[in-house]
Amino acid sequence: MRTEGDVWDIVSSVGLTALGVATFRALEAAGPDPLIEDDYAPLFVEAAGEPHFTGLLADPSALDGTPLVPGFMGFRTKFFDEFFLSAVANGVRQAVIVAAGLDARAYRLDWPAGTTVFEIDQPKVLEFKEKVLVEHVAQPKADRRAVAVDLREDWPAALRAAGFDSDKPAVWSAEGLLPYLPGAAQDALFEQIVELSALGSHLGVESFMTGTDVKRFATIESKYFDKSLFGDIDLAELFYDDERADPAQWLTENGWTVRAFSPAELATAYGRSAPELPDELTDLWQQPRYLTAVR
Repeated sequence: MRTEGDVWDIVSSVGLTALGVATFRALEAAGPDPLIEDDYAPLFVEAAGEPHFTGLLADPSALDGTPLVPGFMGFRTKFFDEFFLSAVANGVRQAVIVAAGLDARAYRLDWPAGTTVFEIDQPKVLEFKEKVLVEHVAQPKADRRAVAVDLREDWPAALRAAGFDSDKPAVWSAEGLLPYLPGAAQDALFEQIVELSALGSHLGVESFMTGTDVKRFATIESKYFDKSLFGDIDLAELFYDDERADPAQWLTENGWTVRAFSPAELATAYGRSAPELPDELTDLWQQPRYLTAVR
């Protein structure tokens, strides 16, 4: 259960979900006709040594018949990959990955010369990530700067101290993050991003439709799956479902031009078929919204 000021490493609490996401990215990248490339995700999973996820890498057949998370991760990752590349193609040279986890975009994507990628996350998560990357002599394709700070602290000050220039446009991502924040913290996050964003900035967000019960994503697993896709962890205990602003509406009201995409629309754009699912899983499949916003 979450508590005020709680912390985690890569094999506990919210950190373990980042490890799960890396596992599903690794499986997508290794599968037939993958939507993404990610040579780093399996390195993180193997280094962490968490039995459930190393087991999935060794034998993905355990996921047969569970299309929601593994296939979904390919859509989500490709969306944000293309979002970042579109922004830098338009001249933006500062990228900020909020709650970066084991995201390896600084290494995977072909960034233009002069691009700086800032990664914000808990100190223990970034420490683990750095250790693995150094051990494998990985070289980033941009000027990567880790910003080790809790989002509940003064992260804008830490970001500026790392060299972020709020007078220049930036491209931001909030991917796989919002359900893990209390409503007030989510709303404060967007207010802080707006304060730091010059004209010409871009923001990509994974959100949910107004009124969505995000805890259903965790609790419904017991009905359809023998075991949680994330192992022994109970995602419902990590999520917050208190009242908060709708990101699309809030950003629009604050002067951003917003576009929203459903998973089904991403599947069509990427030449994939939406999975055939029971009605209540179809409902879950349609809940996330992927937003692009430009100031």
